[in-house]
Amino acid sequence: MVEITIRKRPRSEAVVTQRKFFKKTARGKVIKVLRERYLRDDVGCGIQSCQECTESCTPQANHLVMSGPDHGLFPDGHFLLPDTNVFLSQMDLLESPLFRPPIILLQTVIEEVRHRSLPLYNRLKALMAMDEKSIWVFYNEYRSETAVIREENETPNDRNDRGIRKAAAWYTTHLNANVRGKAPKKPPTIVLLTEDAANRQKAEKDGLVTLSVRKYVEAMNDASQLLDLLASESEEIEPTRAASGKQFLYDEYLPSATLIGGVKAGQLHQGHFNANQYNYLEGSVSVPAFSKPVLLIGRENMNRATNGDIVIVEVFPEDEWKAPADEVVDQDATLKNDDVESGDEDDGEDLVSRVESKVVEYEKRDAEKQPTGKVVGVIKRLWRPYVCHIDSTSLTSSNATSLSVQTVFATPVSRLLPRIRMRTRQAPSLIGQKILVSIDRWDVTSRYPEGHFVRALGKVESKEAEQESLLLEFDVPYRPFGKAILDCLPKEGEQWVVPLKSDASPEWRDRQDLRDLNICSIDPPGCQDIDDALHARLLPNGNIEAGVHIADVSHFVHADTTMDNEAASRGTTVYLVDKRIDMLPALLGTNLCSLRPFVERLAFSAIWEMTPDADIVNVRFTKSVIASKAAFTYEEAQIRKDDANQKDALTEGIRLLNTIAIKLKAKRMAAGALNLASPEVKIHLDSSESSDPIDVEQKEMRETNSLVEEFMLLANISVAQKIQETFPQTAVLRRHMPPPKTNFEKLQDILMKRKGLALDVSSSGALAASLDKCLDPTEPAFNTLVRIMATRCMLSAEYFCSGSVARDTFGHYGLASPIYTHFTSPIRRYADVLAHRQLSAAIGYSPLHPSLHSKPHVERILGVVNKRHRMAQMAGRASVEFYVGLALKGREERVQKSGAGAVTEEAFVIRTFRNGLGVFVSSLGIEGLVMFKKDLQFDAENYTLSIPKPGSADLVAISVFDKVTVRIEVEKDKNTQRGRVKMTLLSPVDSKDM
Repeated sequence: MVEITIRKRPRSEAVVTQRKFFKKTARGKVIKVLRERYLRDDVGCGIQSCQECTESCTPQANHLVMSGPDHGLFPDGHFLLPDTNVFLSQMDLLESPLFRPPIILLQTVIEEVRHRSLPLYNRLKALMAMDEKSIWVFYNEYRSETAVIREENETPNDRNDRGIRKAAAWYTTHLNANVRGKAPKKPPTIVLLTEDAANRQKAEKDGLVTLSVRKYVEAMNDASQLLDLLASESEEIEPTRAASGKQFLYDEYLPSATLIGGVKAGQLHQGHFNANQYNYLEGSVSVPAFSKPVLLIGRENMNRATNGDIVIVEVFPEDEWKAPADEVVDQDATLKNDDVESGDEDDGEDLVSRVESKVVEYEKRDAEKQPTGKVVGVIKRLWRPYVCHIDSTSLTSSNATSLSVQTVFATPVSRLLPRIRMRTRQAPSLIGQKILVSIDRWDVTSRYPEGHFVRALGKVESKEAEQESLLLEFDVPYRPFGKAILDCLPKEGEQWVVPLKSDASPEWRDRQDLRDLNICSIDPPGCQDIDDALHARLLPNGNIEAGVHIADVSHFVHADTTMDNEAASRGTTVYLVDKRIDMLPALLGTNLCSLRPFVERLAFSAIWEMTPDADIVNVRFTKSVIASKAAFTYEEAQIRKDDANQKDALTEGIRLLNTIAIKLKAKRMAAGALNLASPEVKIHLDSSESSDPIDVEQKEMRETNSLVEEFMLLANISVAQKIQETFPQTAVLRRHMPPPKTNFEKLQDILMKRKGLALDVSSSGALAASLDKCLDPTEPAFNTLVRIMATRCMLSAEYFCSGSVARDTFGHYGLASPIYTHFTSPIRRYADVLAHRQLSAAIGYSPLHPSLHSKPHVERILGVVNKRHRMAQMAGRASVEFYVGLALKGREERVQKSGAGAVTEEAFVIRTFRNGLGVFVSSLGIEGLVMFKKDLQFDAENYTLSIPKPGSADLVAISVFDKVTVRIEVEKDKNTQRGRVKMTLLSPVDSKDM
């Protein structure tokens, strides 16, 4: 029998093995938490040649191999041990494929990064998973020789720094004693890498080898490229002349305590900063205290805020409130002569400052005054790498082989962002390329933020570079699915099939066999990820059975797996014109979960019994097995439905579905649902291989589009009711808040003054009724235009957790439904996957994963999903805009070859400015600006611009809603370096020379 000895731990050890910290509860109470930690002496160092750690450090792929003599300072090899601030400030360097030294990553560092920045923590996790990197995670908090406790009066940061130094010291001693093999002249060096000068001084006093990131990189063999990746906040970086010895251009931000206290007292206000796309000298912040956004006029009042930042604003007294500008102010034109090195003088003589002051201070109208203020603090910067190009005029040297450091302007693709001042050794070779640039800081003495080069994306206007830049611009995750994710897929791969029906088969457990139903799918042409299918049939009692069958994605994607975490991170599939960025691996999205015809598939079905008048008698939800009988496009289904000779069961089912859909839509409209509009265009590609656009046209909406839409809406509403009843605190729902009535004020004023039409926004029903009356007998497209403009006055719909908001705010304004969710597209939307899991638990099919019982967890996931959904929409629109530009360029070339002159289109005026017109070309689904260089007569009250006829003293008045003809050309945009659609007025006045 084995003898067991129980030893009592000495009291002196208890201090080391206990971790004490304080946390605040949900109710605001501060409690002390005491946790026991078990220290060990067998936590491996991770180095392959270590003699002492033989058992725990046997050679494996992720164990560290000593670096070769590729570093000027460490010819005998070395290992890097970075502290926390290296990962917080220099992640772009660490992620670079050129930076590959062996790295010891401490547990303390990982925990501190997670505490300081969740986005950087996610990047750190991805870095640890990279096969090409050599990183060993050392659990220093659990090794007896490296564990530290916080001393009295020691800050958490100082405690962590001391723990990192102690781990570095232990590694140094450990290596000197235990590295085996052919002994080098000197043992390899442990290099403590830190950006903290105080930490370096203490480390040097302890006899450790320590360097700043810049000093380390400068001694590397390929230093020239890596030095550009360093964040400019690194203390050794030489400041630009423009940042030294300058007067303050901006006010310093108020202390955090003052900001928090001011918001609580109602004296200050918090919100997201939104830049003005037409005027770079204006921005706004929507805050709950005011019905209109707080207007920020001029650089000083925007105070270094960038689009999307969460800021604190101070609102000026009401007698200082102003109206927004009615002029287009282009950043490129105003700042074209600014010197990258010396353009920050604020001495009153600076040309740019004088021009900006003139723009900001002109007399404004009293009629549209709104709260005006300034930014006094930034709560959260939403900085990330931005797609830019280098402004060639800012180069001091054009020598492509020069490695001298130059300060240049990097101009972001997005017009909502300021220029970025960047120091680089590669400037001449980067001209004409799309590059990625990170913002590091924005000093009060600098007109522009400082940033650093991350990497080149490729030549501008090359399809590959444009596509990648578009994905990066809208923060779309597009990395390939890793091995750990693919390992979650069925091992049978494409050979997986629904097994034969059997009581012993887990796939058939509690599933209804619906393979005999005449089920079909109706989708856009070329659809591969078929989420949904439908059926309808007459019942013996005269009622109608209608069913919506949705791919059972949750059968394959299990909660809290690697694949599930990746899907949650991606949030949605992103659809570009010629590419799809999938949320799930293609095996699921386009095969095993896609409801293809003539193949048995697992589904989640919602089946209603309805009266012939579309009144619901009952609804049931069931997991099922289906076999779709056909996959139609909208056009094919429409033709089949309209063909009186078609009498088969499938066609009769489509007709039945259409009859019910018409009645369901009528009921929705009667309840106050809105029939809004957005520009929809179809890009014709040359071929799937070339992806070259050859033309563009408006999408045609058919009756079958509406058929599918109505049943998807019905399914989403029915599922929302079920999961909210079962899980009132954590149901995943979607809502559309009523827009503030002030959002419609300008549209109401324009309609009344230009057309004599009233727009009632007292409720969704009143708005729907008045939109129906917005008609112009002479212009059929007028009503659609008004609906598009009304859509832009709306708030965005959002996902939310049912227990997080008041019950009376659940409603969906646009659909006039008291409750709604997304259930019908789980292949391409993660929110639908969560709804599937909750519905599965609600009908007793499977237990609900604990994470979906946690309100904070659901809130966090839906926050990510909301962001990804918004970004995916913007990426899709930008892709369409890019391809419309390419198609127009091709059309322009064809027109010029035929000698027919320029490409012309009819357009509606949707906005007037003092120096231009905003027009909408409905046939192309695009907006454009027609700009004028000459001073014109502008009647802001009546939204009218008076333009002189060439060679005549007569004026032609052009107002909002007027129809004009525009000449469309495609030119290279100096800002984005991609083809931009340029519009000039052709009729009623030719503005080419104005």
